[in-house]
Amino acid sequence: MLNFLKPTSKLSLRVWQVGILILIIGSWQLASADPKIAFFFGKPLGVAGRIWDWFVANGDIYSHLGITLTETMLAFFIGTTSGLGMGLWLGLSPMASNILDPYIKALNSMPRVILAPIFAMWFGLGIWSKVALAVTLVFFIVFFNVYQGVREVSPTLLDNARMLGADRKQLLRQVYLPSATSWVFSSLHTSVRLAFVGAVVGEYLGSAAGVGYLILQAEGTLDVNTVIAGIFVLTACALILDSIVGVIEKRLMRWQPKSGETEKL
Repeated sequence: MLNFLKPTSKLSLRVWQVGILILIIGSWQLASADPKIAFFFGKPLGVAGRIWDWFVANGDIYSHLGITLTETMLAFFIGTTSGLGMGLWLGLSPMASNILDPYIKALNSMPRVILAPIFAMWFGLGIWSKVALAVTLVFFIVFFNVYQGVREVSPTLLDNARMLGADRKQLLRQVYLPSATSWVFSSLHTSVRLAFVGAVVGEYLGSAAGVGYLILQAEGTLDVNTVIAGIFVLTACALILDSIVGVIEKRLMRWQPKSGETEKL
């Protein structure tokens, strides 16, 4: 009965997607003719005009966008590397893991947003307070993935490696590290999103630059068109970062068999 809704090709899929987008924007434009609705939801033409001013007419968003992306990349790198190192250490050290387990769980349970004012006092309103907040989000995602990857290494594989004469360093390099990094790569999408979210939230809570700062300034003047334009820009940036990570993940994880190949085997 609903066969007409099923896309039969990539072209028909894109037609449906574009059609839904046009329907949403058209409905939004019609609804925004009411001043009350426009006050809370803005107008599509006003939002598009603001984005045009930012990127073409004035070009004043590039410096703010560059700061936000710099914070994201720094947080992603620091959070990923520190989470990888900590996860390997505790995964290979059961005694240290048992001692630190309650503290790690407590830190992970803490709402990290409340740390933003503290980081602002420690590091000021520059990029490093935003990086610190974003690192706290990325770190635990990577840490728990690496920790789990190390703990789930097959004992049979370890025994076989030891029988072949592998020492501790060789086990770390040839067995534990590949297992841990495979878990890291599987969490790259989540990590980069959290790094981006942490940077923007930090800017929103207290900053002097960045896209989050622009949105905060617009909210102060009740400029809903600028707020929504900022949200659209951030969404587009998040999708681009996610696509880049997807390309990197495919290249780095090329050695893994696909689901179809696994079923055949």
